[in-house]
Amino acid sequence: METTGVSKSIEPYYLGDNPFRPMSFDGVVTAARSSEGKAMGRGNDAAVREHDFPVESLYIHSSGRAKLAVRLMRSPQAGQAVVLIVPAMGARARFYDPLARCLYQAGLHVVTADLRGQGESSPPVRRGVAFGYREIVEDDLPSVVQAIRTEIPGAPVVLAGHSLGGQLSLLSSATALSGARAIVLTACGSGWWRGFGAAHGTRYLIGSQILAGLASMLGYWPGEKIGFGGTQPAAVMRDWARQCRTGRYELERSSTDYETALSTLKLPVLAITVENDQLAPTASVEHLLAKIPAATISRWHYTQSLAGGRQLGHFRWVHHSEKVSKYIADWIAGILPAEERAGEYNAGTPREERTST
Repeated sequence: METTGVSKSIEPYYLGDNPFRPMSFDGVVTAARSSEGKAMGRGNDAAVREHDFPVESLYIHSSGRAKLAVRLMRSPQAGQAVVLIVPAMGARARFYDPLARCLYQAGLHVVTADLRGQGESSPPVRRGVAFGYREIVEDDLPSVVQAIRTEIPGAPVVLAGHSLGGQLSLLSSATALSGARAIVLTACGSGWWRGFGAAHGTRYLIGSQILAGLASMLGYWPGEKIGFGGTQPAAVMRDWARQCRTGRYELERSSTDYETALSTLKLPVLAITVENDQLAPTASVEHLLAKIPAATISRWHYTQSLAGGRQLGHFRWVHHSEKVSKYIADWIAGILPAEERAGEYNAGTPREERTST
């Protein structure tokens, strides 16, 4: 086991609506930990105040020697759930800092995590790095949730996925791998091309197949250079393009029938749609929600009026997420019994015995 103590690092921060391009940010103190959540080295400054918010940085080990960068904000209020923010394709976790701060101010524990190969998580994507949806869904998200359960015992975990992050959250929860108690989908729809209208959908279909083909030829997708989807391994692009083409979740190198698993998902799900969202139109959202008929689905539409007249969009809503955060917090309080949020109820999870490699 590697041992690293408290160290200083330069973290990326983001401007405007682009969640893919980092800029220099002030150094912060971080504490590295193992995938079991046990401290590998923690000084008195492991939890520092960044803009008056206490942040702890953890590193979670997953399969294939992946190391996932996770940031935790512990609520001082007793009996609160943990919200794990799962990013959109190629988006870095730091992009969601405005949302994380608002959720924390609403009283919740909040965790942000860079997906495998994104942001500060490893391995960095390049030719020869092979992973797809399967590793994220079956290994990474369960590993992060397991570490959260160790860090904050008894607190129920709610996955809050944006765009592709919402799809991955559903897939990981459909087989109970994540151990989540509820799911929030924000600006999240199916990638199926027919959900985007005839003209735009056709362009979307053709474009997705071309991008996946180029990724296979190049050995990876250089999205940060091109401005779409972030830098991704070829398998992620193939999984994405396959779902765009067929409407079905058939993960590369996975034996799980995810369509059947989704149809039996019985968790509470909150679907938040956003005004002026061109990447998650109504038909695409409905196609995704139709896959989970056994779930208890709540819906809420976030409008520019609710945002105080500020412009919204597929990514822009994150910068104006005060009302979104309050709605999520109120929804969680309404669906999870008080004794469960206080840690007096243990739903259990099939992944409790799982050890990361």
